[in-house]
Amino acid sequence: MESLERETHEAEIKILKGPHEDLESYLQAIDQLRDNIRFFSNNKSFKSSDGVLNHANSLLTKAISKLEEEFKQLLLSYSKPIEPDRLFECLPNSMRPPSSPGHQDPSGKSHLSNSNAEQNGAENTVFTPPTLIPPRILPLLHDLAQQMVQAGHQQQFVKIYRDTRSPVLEESLRNLGVEKLSKDDVQKMQWEVLEAKIGNWIHFMRIAVKLLFAGERKVCDQILEGFDSLNDQCFAEVTTASVAVLLSFGDAIAKSKRSPEKLFVLLDMYEIMRELHSEIESLFIGKACNEIRESAFGLTKQLALTAQETFGDFEEAVEKDATKTAVSDGTVHPLTSYVINYVKFLFDYQSTLKQLFQEFENGGDSNSQLAAVTMRIMQALQTNLDGKSKQYKDSALTHLFLMNNIHYMVRSVRRSEAKDLLGDDWVQRHRRVVQQHANQYKRIAWAKILQSLSIQGLTSSGGSSSSGVDGQNSSGVSRSTVKERFKMFNAQFEELHQRQSQWAVPDTELRESLRLAVAEVLLPAYRSFIKRFGPLVESGKNAQKYIRYSAEDLDRMLGEFFEGKTFNEPKR
Repeated sequence: MESLERETHEAEIKILKGPHEDLESYLQAIDQLRDNIRFFSNNKSFKSSDGVLNHANSLLTKAISKLEEEFKQLLLSYSKPIEPDRLFECLPNSMRPPSSPGHQDPSGKSHLSNSNAEQNGAENTVFTPPTLIPPRILPLLHDLAQQMVQAGHQQQFVKIYRDTRSPVLEESLRNLGVEKLSKDDVQKMQWEVLEAKIGNWIHFMRIAVKLLFAGERKVCDQILEGFDSLNDQCFAEVTTASVAVLLSFGDAIAKSKRSPEKLFVLLDMYEIMRELHSEIESLFIGKACNEIRESAFGLTKQLALTAQETFGDFEEAVEKDATKTAVSDGTVHPLTSYVINYVKFLFDYQSTLKQLFQEFENGGDSNSQLAAVTMRIMQALQTNLDGKSKQYKDSALTHLFLMNNIHYMVRSVRRSEAKDLLGDDWVQRHRRVVQQHANQYKRIAWAKILQSLSIQGLTSSGGSSSSGVDGQNSSGVSRSTVKERFKMFNAQFEELHQRQSQWAVPDTELRESLRLAVAEVLLPAYRSFIKRFGPLVESGKNAQKYIRYSAEDLDRMLGEFFEGKTFNEPKR
């Protein structure tokens, strides 16, 4: 009995000194007090037991209170925000900003972005979370935490832990560049500004989850080892505000007004959320983290849904595009190049798009679904181009315009991954369409001038004569009629040259083949006409007034067709 009282007295001396100088002795004193309290509680028959018990309990309460203060001070003194440079050092070289240590990228391009290559690499890269609290301090914090929990001070512990660690985590993110933006802030931003912020957000999400939240979880696990539910609660309390800031920005983007250019950033955002899915699942475990986990997975679903709806909007927007911008020279329309570039970009996101189709189409072959959507977009573009082609008063230019645009589509598909998806059949079918439009152009544009080179209407026998021209007559053909024909041909050719030199066929190979196709029809007809009827004119006065061009001249001038030249004054 006396020895117990002496032990209580010795414990009291240690407790009054406080835990700061000799924590180990302090904790031993608390254990001794607890042993004594248990003894006197079980042996109340001793005369002085009530007094000793009350004193020991009072002393224990005071001891735990001092422990709380010690825990708070210790945690506070070692809880400092992590500077961005330290975080960047934890990233692979390819993901570090140019100014950070160890970065070897000579291009100087910002790495606060989310390319597909980076995305794919991130999944296989090991991220080492930074040391948030020195390892030598963690056992002390663990011992203090254990004493507080054993004394029934869980809620006091949670409050101290949250109030200390949560602001530090938030400041680490603020230093990195994370902003608290409302939906209104997002809606008011210009697209270029917003696009840059989305690129940064993707980078921040990866750093937050893989480095900061992972680091916080590690600290939590070590301090509260053996207290799983309390561990989860503390981690949830520390991270809730930071997670909310990050997810609210993602949510604002996912729920903002849809537009075609947003599809790619939505896919980027969806990709990072998919990439982080398993880590979020393993970090935010337990009932206490349910809400955070569900918010993160809810954002992933919302981004997927908005991306899918934006994809659908794009198809409709292409078909209904009503821009009045007419390309006067019949070249490739801006809509065509925009849509084709858009489709090319989509193929950078093949795996992501297939994932989207699997989520929303209830199974099925995601490859064939992507092919079907791509075909529908191409068909929507063709439908729109057909409508735009009707703006031309010259039907020859209508066909030249359609030939140029469909050729651009075919050539772009053949040179991209879209070829594997759309298939050779699509390519061959549309090459035939290009040829059909080229033939229609040739027929419409050159039918009239070829008519002026025909013998129809020149000879009394309807062109039955096959005898050579003697310079005086040609089976009843009058010199004046032939002159008229030459004048008509010259005027028509000059007018065609003037107008169609302003038309454009931007593809070199297509341009040359079209000129050749015209030359193969025009030049033999012209040579034949000159050979047969030229002597009638050449024998008279001012022959050069009627036979202005040799076949070689025409061939040279055909080389100026489809160059998209601008003439201020028509040639006379």
